[in-house]
Amino acid sequence: MQKTLRILLIEDDSDDVELLQDTLQSNNVAYQMDVINDGGAVSGYLRTMTEFPDIIVMDLNLPKVHGKDILKEIKSSEAFSQIPVIVLTTSSSPEDKNQVLQLGATNCLIKPTTTKGLSEIVAEIVKTANVA
Repeated sequence: MQKTLRILLIEDDSDDVELLQDTLQSNNVAYQMDVINDGGAVSGYLRTMTEFPDIIVMDLNLPKVHGKDILKEIKSSEAFSQIPVIVLTTSSSPEDKNQVLQLGATNCLIKPTTTKGLSEIVAEIVKTANVA
């Protein structure tokens, strides 16, 4: 029996949220997802969270607080530091990728533009979360 994958998604684009949810469902992934759509709300959410996610998936360019600052906060928190983080971004800049990896992200991937690309992202999320 497949364990339900607990995902914390930090993403301000509602279309991207919906596409990820649809792709998780079409790939038969059992999941429960909490979504934070404002970088400014992450800190308070993390402080009050009682059930920890298996994986955090986050956008880099967020309103109010940039994704790099959120990543620093996540990785400096004892409670969250061991949770894998996948950063999804539209940036193809090697500097951005290197910086988020140095800040502790498990992976930094370019947001896909195809259904196949989304399925590959879902496969990476499941693999990285290591949920059997």
